[in-house]
Amino acid sequence: MTTLPHTRPFLPARALLCLAAASLFWFLNALNKNGYTLNVEYPVHFVYNDSLYVPTTPLPRTVTVNVSSDGWGLLRHSWLPFRVEPVDYAVKDPIRASVINTSSLAAAVAEQVKKLQVNYVVADTLELGFDRRMTKTIRLMVDSLHINLAPRYLVSSQINVTPRTIEVTGPDRLVRGLPDTLMIKIFRKRIVDNYDEEILLNQFKHPLLQVSTDRVIVSFEVGELLSPPTQ
Repeated sequence: MTTLPHTRPFLPARALLCLAAASLFWFLNALNKNGYTLNVEYPVHFVYNDSLYVPTTPLPRTVTVNVSSDGWGLLRHSWLPFRVEPVDYAVKDPIRASVINTSSLAAAVAEQVKKLQVNYVVADTLELGFDRRMTKTIRLMVDSLHINLAPRYLVSSQINVTPRTIEVTGPDRLVRGLPDTLMIKIFRKRIVDNYDEEILLNQFKHPLLQVSTDRVIVSFEVGELLSPPTQ
């Protein structure tokens, strides 16, 4: 009687374990090699005299930097965000500055990131725009000619405005064109009682303008005009 050779049963779990171990070994070995490159987002802080100049275009919070390192170094920075202080980029002449100097920015990043080789800054959205900062004081006045009172009623006191002036700060080209006096309109119709309300100033909604306050309080007294006594 012929004896059949003994065959081991196929174990899928053991095969998968061996495959996973081989893949892990290959992965760890690959991470030890140099020459890998990666684009990473690096935080940047623009240094300029903000008491004299104001940006007219949004300044980027991060820049894209191409870096090289071994697999471990790039893996750490691709899986985890940069937890470092932003690199300082000095804008020496804001009025004439139109783009970021990528060479000097790459050098500044390289000085701060010692474990990675900084190759270059990816030049995508690197435009700059600045204007001189200007502040203008604007007087506030109520448009008294167009206060809508009920028939036989009139304003019987001084019209009070608090505050009487506001300050608007922003780029010179925008602030210079603002009026010296802002007329405030009263929108309530057929007024018969004393008026005391807060009015929203919505004339300065431009994102580059900063206003000392966006609302004022207007108050005045209203009286009824009595008929003259009959003779």
